[in-house]
Amino acid sequence: MRRKNREVTKLTEIIEIINGCKVCRLAMVDNGQPYVVPLNFGYRQDDSVITIFLHCAREGRKTEIMKQNNQVCIEMDQMKELISGEKGCDYSCYFESFIGTGQAVFLDDAAAKAEALQAIMKQQTGRDDFSFDQQILEQTSVIAVELRRYSGKRH
Repeated sequence: MRRKNREVTKLTEIIEIINGCKVCRLAMVDNGQPYVVPLNFGYRQDDSVITIFLHCAREGRKTEIMKQNNQVCIEMDQMKELISGEKGCDYSCYFESFIGTGQAVFLDDAAAKAEALQAIMKQQTGRDDFSFDQQILEQTSVIAVELRRYSGKRH
């Protein structure tokens, strides 16, 4: 990171950044071309490993891409405040961001899917007391991206 003074290295602060976000961007490579989609997400933290959970339909472009190349990048951010100035180049913003890379793995086990969907619902609603119909679990693709390499940034 070029601006080391903006790097967030404490895991507790990185988790705070993640907790403040509702949407992540999933970046993939489709036949040599970048492809990015915004998604709701949930996560689990095990020591220094952060696993991001995503869900989508069983068919579609991102599903096909990840089946061909499961190397992905996750990005999330939040703008905190606009910084104004006299000239256009004086403007900036206070923000927090998180970026991590890993491999997308499709979860097959119904219990693992339910746990991941519970994490997504907790991130979005603050609640983790939902139940999921077996038919819905069968029709939904649930993806886990285990991140061992990631970074946070704050300005």
